Amino acid sequence: MDVFAALSDPVRRDLLRRLATGPARVVDLTADHGISRPAISRHLRVLSEADLVHVDDVGRERHYRLNRAGLAPLTTYVTSLDRGPRFDESVLDGLDLEVRRTVRERRSTKTKTRTTNTTSTSTEESA
Repeated sequence: MDVFAALSDPVRRDLLRRLATGPARVVDLTADHGISRPAISRHLRVLSEADLVHVDDVGRERHYRLNRAGLAPLTTYVTSLDRGPRFDESVLDGLDLEVRRTVRERRSTKTKTRTTNTTSTSTEESA
């Protein structure tokens, strides 16, 4: 059974939260959730198949406990989302460089225009 499929049911997620506090018997879990023992047993079987819980036989009782190692696929998935694509700040550096270049070119063009206009006016006045 897939970990994600096992965790898709809210009752199973509640059972895991309860088992995270310590081992429990089916009768204890039934009292916590208010559903039948067979229903709790089916949910525990699914969690066991997904390797999310371990069963310890203690005398005539079965004690269920959380298997934290079974959560590894979930942890890996969530961690991969957190390390997902990040904004590359070097893009901003490139943008900053381009803005500065454009400003410099505009200043250069204005200076050339003023020089050309001043030279044209001086030549016209001389004539």
